[in-house]
Amino acid sequence: MSVERTLHHFPLDPTSRQVRLALGEKRLAFTDVQVRYWERPRELTKLNPSGMIPVLVEREEGKAPLVLCEGRAILGHLEDAHPDPALMADDPVERAEARRLLTWLDRKFEFEASGYILHEKIEKRLLSLGPPDLGNLRLGRDGLKRHLFVFDELLQGREWLAGKRLSLADFAAAAHLSVIDYFGDMPWREFPALKTWYMKLKSRPAFRPLLTDRWPGLAPAGHYDDLDF
Repeated sequence: MSVERTLHHFPLDPTSRQVRLALGEKRLAFTDVQVRYWERPRELTKLNPSGMIPVLVEREEGKAPLVLCEGRAILGHLEDAHPDPALMADDPVERAEARRLLTWLDRKFEFEASGYILHEKIEKRLLSLGPPDLGNLRLGRDGLKRHLFVFDELLQGREWLAGKRLSLADFAAAAHLSVIDYFGDMPWREFPALKTWYMKLKSRPAFRPLLTDRWPGLAPAGHYDDLDF
């Protein structure tokens, strides 16, 4: 039986983007519902009491809807239920490295880099909290460069971030970096291996919908949707 999927998300949320990339790579159709999550709409909080996005709802005839809340639960389910194409390598060492990088991106990268930048560039505008704080932006950009050096060094000796296979680690990194790139804050020229990796990802069919994302009052950098940047 066919499954109807509805993804409740915000287009400039990195975790939402990870799920969209995984759905696209696995060629799983879904209905797109953009959510103003900061307003805590009733429809979202009924699905996920935390009010956090993304939320994926799967409906199959004769069964109760399956509600999957937030990134790791959704991505784990997609990998379990739709293992082909796999987004984690068969090699246990490479799988462990992918999990390490996923944790790094969810915690350390968000805490030291993207959290500062996206709070100042997105959240403050959406919540009408005034102009960006230049000190926080400087902290975020400095933290970003430290992390980019790590990623670039990895990619100088690897095909993909975790090793030989494209994995969820690549999609997680690309999701974070693509939102930062939306605002023109990615210093690509300083990290050639990372730029080559991103160009490969940016050219994949699963990535194309992200390049069309726009939000009122939040215009992207001129090169954002350019494949040859």
